[in-house]
Amino acid sequence: MLQGTGSDVGKSVLVAGLCRVFTNRGKRVLPFKPQNMSNNAAATETGGEIGRAQWLQAVAARAEPAIHMNPVLIKPQADMTAQLVMRGKAMGEIGSVYYRDHKDELLDTVIDSYQTLCADADLVLVEGAGSPAEVNLRAGDIANMGFAVPTQTPVALVGDINRGGVIAALVGTHALLDEQERALVRGTIINQFRGDVTLFDGGLTVIEGRTGWSTFGVVPFLRAFRDLPAEDAVVLEAATPESSKKYLIAVPMLPRIANFDDLDPWQADSDVTVKFCPPGTSLPQDADLIIVPGSKATIADLQFLKHEGWATDIQAHARAGKPVVGLCGGYQMLGTSVTDPGGVEGPACTEQGLGLLDVTTVMSDSKTVGLIEAHCVPLQADVKGYEIHAGETALGAGAQPYIAGQGRVLGACTPDGLIAGTYMHGLFSDGAFRAAVANRLGFAAMIRQDHRARIDQTLDDIAEALETCLDIDGLWQASEADHA
Repeated sequence: MLQGTGSDVGKSVLVAGLCRVFTNRGKRVLPFKPQNMSNNAAATETGGEIGRAQWLQAVAARAEPAIHMNPVLIKPQADMTAQLVMRGKAMGEIGSVYYRDHKDELLDTVIDSYQTLCADADLVLVEGAGSPAEVNLRAGDIANMGFAVPTQTPVALVGDINRGGVIAALVGTHALLDEQERALVRGTIINQFRGDVTLFDGGLTVIEGRTGWSTFGVVPFLRAFRDLPAEDAVVLEAATPESSKKYLIAVPMLPRIANFDDLDPWQADSDVTVKFCPPGTSLPQDADLIIVPGSKATIADLQFLKHEGWATDIQAHARAGKPVVGLCGGYQMLGTSVTDPGGVEGPACTEQGLGLLDVTTVMSDSKTVGLIEAHCVPLQADVKGYEIHAGETALGAGAQPYIAGQGRVLGACTPDGLIAGTYMHGLFSDGAFRAAVANRLGFAAMIRQDHRARIDQTLDDIAEALETCLDIDGLWQASEADHA
């Protein structure tokens, strides 16, 4: 199990990289995260949803993503509430004290899923959540030591030196763990080191002297890490660097933004800059395309869109004859209205949409989750992806089908095709489809790489690097320790 000294220290990517390392060594590897808190989700073949990071780790292990890989998924939808997804199925809204009151039953589910994976693997690589040093949350913990202790799962503790204070973070974590928890930690991994690794030899000596934990290695700063989908929206808070790329895609950074990795394929293209615009800023007038992303709370984020003035920016962009695309919740926002009669995402209400598409949406308790093979009608192109959404959208007389498949209309567009929306996630990963969209938008003709192939190559590159900087044999020996 990889636990971290905090969030965003690289656990997800390191687990993915190690999945590929051990898979390349001929082992049957499966990833596992007991509990994940993220609005970035993926659909499985069985129609369930799991954290997007576990989907990536399954890809790294060359395994089929499955609901047991992330049995508990928490999807925040307001400051004090979230949606609980258990073994791929949405179970309803929960409050902040839910974990404290239901830890035992949640942990039983988690351990059962873990044992299911263990029965089908040579190695299960477990990712923790946040940090085991958050001892104020220990009573409800099922994701770090709350999982490791009852299963006696050996732990490697990850610290990110690029964030600063890594010695204090590791030694401080040791100080806050109890004796049986410390005993499960087999060693540390220092992540994201820049420069000559030998310069940190003294730091490793201090850490080992203070904790008794040896190191499994020091991972250098790998730019390839940035080429993989991020799990946490915190990465979007970094300012978009100035770019000389020819085309600009603007994306409003919604408070409850979901599945923002839909934009990764564009971001990786050599001629496109994707700019996530934070609250308090306008959407750039020189944007070639505005994409309204997915949202875990469509009506609340639609109201926020209006409050920030982004609705006015989007409407002005459309009046200028420039294209707008809405993805999932963003698709719903582009319509004339979104109605939530049962209070699925908050108080029952109807909110006027942006009015750019002649469609109306009604929210419902039922949730649609699954993989999709469909057809983009105006581009005459096949496309693959997945859907995770609540609500149904009906097309009016002024809208035409944009994406259709499996006997359903999964998106709509205006007759000129400049305004379009769809429930499909992942559709831009296909290089040929992305090229067709780009050509329709007037972007320069070029071959656009299949994003899934790019991810696969990146995972191989990371695995190769980890083989050289980590004690892979030592990690394997640690995993063979006796545990229930």
